[in-house]
Amino acid sequence: MNKTITLDKSLTNKTNSAPDSDSKAHQQSAALIKAENFSFFYGSKAGVKDVTIDIYQGKVTAIIGPSGCGKSTFLRSINRMNDLIPNTRTEGVLSVNGNNIYDKRVNLVNLRQQVGMVFQRPNPFAKSIYDNIAFGPRLQGISNSIELDEIVESCLRGAAIWDEVKDDLKKSALALSGGQQQRLCIARTLATKPRVVLMDEPCSALDPVATARIEDLITELKEKYTIVIVTHNMQQAARVSEYTAFFCMGDLVEYGLTDQLFTNPVQKSTEDYITGRFG
Repeated sequence: MNKTITLDKSLTNKTNSAPDSDSKAHQQSAALIKAENFSFFYGSKAGVKDVTIDIYQGKVTAIIGPSGCGKSTFLRSINRMNDLIPNTRTEGVLSVNGNNIYDKRVNLVNLRQQVGMVFQRPNPFAKSIYDNIAFGPRLQGISNSIELDEIVESCLRGAAIWDEVKDDLKKSALALSGGQQQRLCIARTLATKPRVVLMDEPCSALDPVATARIEDLITELKEKYTIVIVTHNMQQAARVSEYTAFFCMGDLVEYGLTDQLFTNPVQKSTEDYITGRFG
């Protein structure tokens, strides 16, 4: 009988290097997410084509590019959210922690616990603030109230919202402001103890003040998590990320250290995009 694959094995690849960058800059980080000639198809149309990339443990990687370029398609491939779309298929390999996540034996529940997702618009459950955070741990079999209390407080603190809601944990999460709801959703993601946090334009629906708080939070979270963020905001990518990948028309055009990609891009199309000539 085939064994279900989970994603808890140790990292084995310690020396992968990103394209177009000095390998010494990241020798101490292993590639936690690795794509090798990975393509994702909607029917016969390729959303992303032949992507090869190493995404490093404990780093923030930004994915930029014009609308429809494949940014979100690639991001959602990392925890197989695209499986929910009919008539899709993949080619190549996309691995997390050394496991090909498109292997038929992969445990999808385990994958999505370890690779959390924060969406473009805040999507809290129509439950109390407390129950939003406790939802995932309860599904994992945790029922002890003291343990749940500790998880809720820890995750709300981790998402920098505890002090704002600690006296209102029984109130509906829907009563929070947009920025608070998004931080609550981040806290809810942290409650499943992920290794990776995917963020699909997490600030696009927020005002500048709320955006700044999310960006500060990303900087804090990278101490414990590997973060991949899709953004249309190139200034945001420059502020929060250490690596940046530029996608265009489904292709990974350029990938490297953020400072290098923004100041000295190798590809002309990258330069044209970051200078506003197209996109």
